Amino acid sequence: MGSVRWAFLCGSWRPSRSEWILANRCIQREERDRIRQFVFAKDAKSAMAGRLLLRRFVCERMGIPWSEIRLERSPRGKPYLAAPLKVRSDSGTEPPSWSFNLSHQGDYAVLAAEQGGQVGVDIMKNTMPGTSSVPEFFRIMTRQFTAYEWSVIQSAGSEHLQLAAFYRHWALKESFIKAIGTGLGFNLQRVEFHLAPEPLTQKHVLRQTKMHLDEEEEEDWIFEESLLDADHHVAVALGPTEKTGSELFRPSLPPASSFALLSFSDLTASASPLTEEDPACWDSFEMKAEAPQRQRDTHTSEQPPVSR
Repeated sequence: MGSVRWAFLCGSWRPSRSEWILANRCIQREERDRIRQFVFAKDAKSAMAGRLLLRRFVCERMGIPWSEIRLERSPRGKPYLAAPLKVRSDSGTEPPSWSFNLSHQGDYAVLAAEQGGQVGVDIMKNTMPGTSSVPEFFRIMTRQFTAYEWSVIQSAGSEHLQLAAFYRHWALKESFIKAIGTGLGFNLQRVEFHLAPEPLTQKHVLRQTKMHLDEEEEEDWIFEESLLDADHHVAVALGPTEKTGSELFRPSLPPASSFALLSFSDLTASASPLTEEDPACWDSFEMKAEAPQRQRDTHTSEQPPVSR
């Protein structure tokens, strides 16, 4: 079974004119038009990185030529591969299908993909609430976690550590919801996470965290947790599909691997331009970069920052 974990540091990416024009040429026209509508450069860069991560994955791991990749969006906005090519192994059998998921929040865009299983990924940056105190922020978010989870979060220590525990739980829940494809109507109190006793560190992936669904431990699901840096926590949810089943999924799962940090050259190494060069896309981006930047990592009083 195959496994992919890629990350791109959007926050420090300062694209040159030639890079931004090339990036725009290497994605579908409708995605380019969508990215152009963003008001802030930060959002445009994150969305562009996500498109390039996904196309690189489909090209290099699924073996579909860049020019033949056709990505569409579900009614909930989740990208999917339209009419994927049927690839057969040397034995004539069809290999297990790939599942992939994207997330971008804070300074990173990430992609997780798994062959033969369901996958969801979520990244969260540990930042202080922008419009309320930590206790008030927690009060507003009370219904998103169980009493047990709140006891873990609020016993973590300082406010900074409590926020880190909060975002860790949030990323776990979001990764599961994204893996199963459920929208906002899912009751987050149905899932309860029991964290691994080991502390999270960079370059080390934990798989010991357990999930309880409707008060029953779910043994079919595996959760990977790691830190991309001191402030960014990423969670990956892995579960069986109807075809694989839990008895085949766990034994075939590759060892946990850290997210590989890619450069812009990596993102476009296999790319081929889909459209003609359009200098106007650079002019539009420069206007975004010059616009006053509000802090997008602070929180509203209603919800935590949303990763995509």
